[in-house]
Amino acid sequence: MPSSYNVRSRARERNNVLGRPEFMSLNQPPARSGGPSESRGSARRAGQIKHQTSQSCEEPTDSGSKDRRESSKMPEEDCMQLNPSFKGIAMNSLLAIDISLSKRMGVCAYTSSSWGGCRSMVGLLAFTGHGITWIIGTIVCLTRSNTLAGQEVLVNLLLALILDVMTVAGVQRLVKRRGPWEMMPGFMDCVAMDMYSFPAAHASRAAMVSKFLLSHLVLAVPLRILLVLWAFLVGISRVVLGKHHLTDMVCGFALGLFHFSLMETVWLSSNTCQTLISISTFSWSPFF
Repeated sequence: MPSSYNVRSRARERNNVLGRPEFMSLNQPPARSGGPSESRGSARRAGQIKHQTSQSCEEPTDSGSKDRRESSKMPEEDCMQLNPSFKGIAMNSLLAIDISLSKRMGVCAYTSSSWGGCRSMVGLLAFTGHGITWIIGTIVCLTRSNTLAGQEVLVNLLLALILDVMTVAGVQRLVKRRGPWEMMPGFMDCVAMDMYSFPAAHASRAAMVSKFLLSHLVLAVPLRILLVLWAFLVGISRVVLGKHHLTDMVCGFALGLFHFSLMETVWLSSNTCQTLISISTFSWSPFF
């Protein structure tokens, strides 16, 4: 009896141990195998599956790392474009408004424009403010002047015109701003070195000449009004022809007034002007 009791208790303990979850696979019947070839095939399939899963796991990590790198770089590279300063926004807005208004005012830019029939008339008005026209006209008047006061005014006006042409040409070369319609400069523009848009050379010259004549010539009130109106129309004509922006015209007026004030500061006396005239006409004799 004791021996049979011990055998039964041991069998129960074995059944209890095999019933545990970690030993459940021992109770299942062995799977049928088709021999060594089938086991090799299953091993190869398992290896291929592991290789594919490893590649699929590696690819997302690579693409994910690239995306993380790009996302980390993009805010730093585009921070100025996405979050510009208030000054940048204001400047871009003003430039956009300037270009839009200038193109709308360019009604004589081409013969096919809305006011293309008036292009020749507007071009003639703009030609009255050309630098070469004023320089040649001043030299002709200087050769025919017989008074010392007239020669003094004309010599200073000639120097002011040369200063205006050289300064505007230098600023245009530095800025190199194109016009609203990006037209090619004409022959007379190339002669006067008026190749770019900023600042407007005709506006600068018209403002300087009008202020110069108003200050040094005795003119009636109607003539003074006509002179100021002429300077304004010359500046507007270049915008209407599509050569300059509105800001180019405004800066040209300001630059012309600056040239006038500069010439007033370095005004040449009558004796100096007579010396320059003598040198230019080869009639200067310092020893006699």
